[in-house]
This record gives sequence, C-alpha cells and structure tokens, in this order.
Amino acid sequence: MSFVIALAGKGGTGKTTVAGMLLRYLVEHGKTPVLAVDADANSNFNEVLGLEVESTVGAAREEMKKGGGLVDITKDQLIEMRINQCLVEADGFDLIVMGQPEGPGCYCAANNLVAHFMGVLAKNYPYILMDNEAGMEHISRLTTSNVDLLVLVSDPSWRGIQAARRLHDLARQLKIVIGRAVLIVNRVANGLSSKAQAEIESQGLELAGLIPEDPRIAEFDAMGRPTYTLPADSPALQAGYDIFAGLLS
Repeated sequence: MSFVIALAGKGGTGKTTVAGMLLRYLVEHGKTPVLAVDADANSNFNEVLGLEVESTVGAAREEMKKGGGLVDITKDQLIEMRINQCLVEADGFDLIVMGQPEGPGCYCAANNLVAHFMGVLAKNYPYILMDNEAGMEHISRLTTSNVDLLVLVSDPSWRGIQAARRLHDLARQLKIVIGRAVLIVNRVANGLSSKAQAEIESQGLELAGLIPEDPRIAEFDAMGRPTYTLPADSPALQAGYDIFAGLLS
C-alpha cells in the first residue's frame, strides 16, 4: 500500500514550495519512487519542480466525456492510455497534474474511470504526495480516500491558522480517513505571536514545526528558478528537513 501524504493550505502560504521541499526530502532519503500529484486547479507544482507539463488528467477526462478517442479502442483503454501520457518522469519521482475542474454536465462515468486508473497507477509507488488547493475534493480521484499524513500549511497570521483549521474540518466532512494531521507554519520571521499560538492550541492542531522566511525563495521565484533546487544551506530547506525527519522517521 502507498503511504499517502496530502498538503493543503490557503493561497499565499507557500504550500507548493513546502510540497517541493517534502518531495525533495523523500527522494534524497531513498523513499522512491514517489508519485507527485498536482491537485491544485491553479497548477504550478511543475514550476516549483522545474518540469514541463503537456497534458492533464482533466483534459483526458474531458476527451473521454465527449466521446473522443481512437478507432477500435474502448473508453477504459483510452483513459488508461491518456493518464499514462500525463505522467512526467523525473529522477526519483513522477508528476501528474489533475488539471482544471470539470465544466457543466455529468462526469460520473468519466470520474469513476479516472479514479479506477489513478488507483491502479498509484500501486506502483510506495509514496504519493498530493499538493491540493484549499478544497481537497481531488483526493477522491484516487480509489482510496485514506490519507496517512495531512500537512496543513499556514503563514504565521491568526487568519492563516483559522484557515488551516477549516481545511481540517473539510477533510473530515469529505470523510477522508486521516492517520495523522499536522500543521506547519511557513514564512515565520519572528516566531509566533501569542494570539497565533493560542489559536493553534485552542483548535487542537498538532504543530509539527516552523519554517523561517527565506529571502532565497523570493530570489528564485523572481528569476523563474525552481525552488526544488534551493541550495542545501537554505534556512527554509534545513528547517523543512528537520520537520520531515520527525514526521517520517
């Protein structure tokens, strides 16, 4: 069975950057191969990783719904072929992008096929890392809705902590079975305020650790460089690795 890690957080918290750090940690510590899933409608995980993406699962689903395909090929064969074409292979991991939400009309049959073949695909990977948007409905694209580790990413603000709590509540509403849920507070400049700390404690969130503000991340973003390649002495990367070691040891 794959060990499923899902990340979630509101926009602007650096969630996808943290996802890239976590993926790099898994690869460097031999927990490979990893299936990295970009389940954010505003897909940019590939940019963090420095990869080009030509096709998405959403496009494959749309094609199947419209009846597009090849002569002498069934719909399930078509969707299996298209999903495999969506895979971007890299060193130690593969990336697949879920793509935009569906348009109008019924997608039940298409979604069922996608869920089936995503589940088949996932069996090839000991670790699955999903970078989700604020909503986590894309987790249901896999045949299992079990998440072994849910990582909620927040900035140090009180509103950010509140958003993390709501995401945790949403996961429960979607009946996602979570082995463990933790909070990582990112972009911390001067520690946590007493109000933010009190909010974490009052919501019963498990604080896994803090990742400091790192000017090199902004520099990489400004230059269009993938933050997956941050230097090993990056304070943010080092703090992330310390947190991940505690979570995955």
